[in-house]
Amino acid sequence: QVQLVESGGGLVQPGGSLRLSCAASRSIFRMGWSRQAPGKQRELVAFITKSGSTNYADSVKGRFTISRDNAKNMLYLQMNNLKPEDTAVYYCYEDANLSRYWGQGTQVTVSS
Repeated sequence: QVQLVESGGGLVQPGGSLRLSCAASRSIFRMGWSRQAPGKQRELVAFITKSGSTNYADSVKGRFTISRDNAKNMLYLQMNNLKPEDTAVYYCYEDANLSRYWGQGTQVTVSS
């Protein structure tokens, strides 16, 4: 069983920045961030392999950066130039043992 706890969400103005963190009980496999806005399906934001290869949704390329610290079992998402459409609950996940484990989510609200 993998346990994941997100932090770092909050209210930010358009154009602002936030850094999300995810503390994992272990970080062995591919990890990533997804988000779910009200009334919409959960969508992939970015993922990173253990070796550091990354992939981003087109909507966040150039604005968001995913990173991980395997020694500390931590996953991060640096979000810059935030837009109102980035408002959502952000979830970290880890793919392990043919399953996907999820954190409880952290709210990000982008509004003036």
